[in-house]
Amino acid sequence: MDERAVPRASRHRLKPLAPMPGFVSLSSVSGSMLRRNMDAATTLQLGLDGLLADLRCARRGRDLGRLALLAYCEVRRWAREAGESELAAHSSAMVLGAPHVDRDAFLHHIDGLICELEQVQPRIHDRAAAAAPNRGAVVAAPGRPAA
Repeated sequence: MDERAVPRASRHRLKPLAPMPGFVSLSSVSGSMLRRNMDAATTLQLGLDGLLADLRCARRGRDLGRLALLAYCEVRRWAREAGESELAAHSSAMVLGAPHVDRDAFLHHIDGLICELEQVQPRIHDRAAAAAPNRGAVVAAPGRPAA
């Protein structure tokens, strides 16, 4: 077979990087190992931070479908996990309640939901900090001294 007939991408494949000592391997990040090492408060904190980022991004882009999905599914799920039943009820009512007059009314409600989540954020961060007092500590990799 002529080498020119083979697409260039298949001739030059990148080799996977070998894990560097002292760093988390890609398989443990994508797998369940890293999630098992996080406590529930840290998971809630990271979930809220990601949720707020998603909401802000969709709000900037005025993506109404994405905002409705995030408000109804993701905010409600996160609020139930965090024990924030009023926030869960508000996000559900915002989408399932009476239709909004126009886009701006819906966006106004989304802005209110984002403000509510921002008010909950310090409590969740305090909960995560109390649950993991050694979060800032440097953990040495096996066989390496701590810095």
